[in-house]
Amino acid sequence: MSKKIIKKNEIFTIPNILSMFRILLIPVIVWLYFVDENHYGMLGVIALSGLTDIVDGKIARKFNMISDFGKILDPIADKFTQGIIFICLTSEYTLLYWLVGLFAIKELVSALVGYTSVKKADEVHGAMWHGKLNTVLIYSLICSLLLFPNMNNTLANVLIICCAVFMLISFTLYLRFFIKNIKKANITKN
Repeated sequence: MSKKIIKKNEIFTIPNILSMFRILLIPVIVWLYFVDENHYGMLGVIALSGLTDIVDGKIARKFNMISDFGKILDPIADKFTQGIIFICLTSEYTLLYWLVGLFAIKELVSALVGYTSVKKADEVHGAMWHGKLNTVLIYSLICSLLLFPNMNNTLANVLIICCAVFMLISFTLYLRFFIKNIKKANITKN
């Protein structure tokens, strides 16, 4: 595998700065939830984070600012944001502890297998359709729980379980892709 050096001009692109901004919004989200107890303010910051996520992708594609660094940083910003929000919400919805555990396992295993895939195949892949759909479902769950804090516990649990099921499906599809990519790279190198 060739050693790629990430240049400064590949790091400080507008899309990557927007991803870094999303990471900086995480403490604001935590403060709004635990200190200010402002669900609607938290939703506003989450919406801002989501908007910057959409904008960074559009800018990267339109102005050819797609970089391997950005392909790694963007999902890190997403996963940290989602994970922290889930952790915040566990104080109100105990079933979310299981989702947090599943989320952590999914992301850690995906990161390790994805890293191995990148090392073997010498290429970084962006998000796939099921990963994007999973993100939409995660944010739909989060928004539902924040918008309707007095939601019936049974309904909240059904939404959490539906999100967990699709998270498992997406996890399985990513693992299959990465393992297939690793096997293909091994065959090519032999």
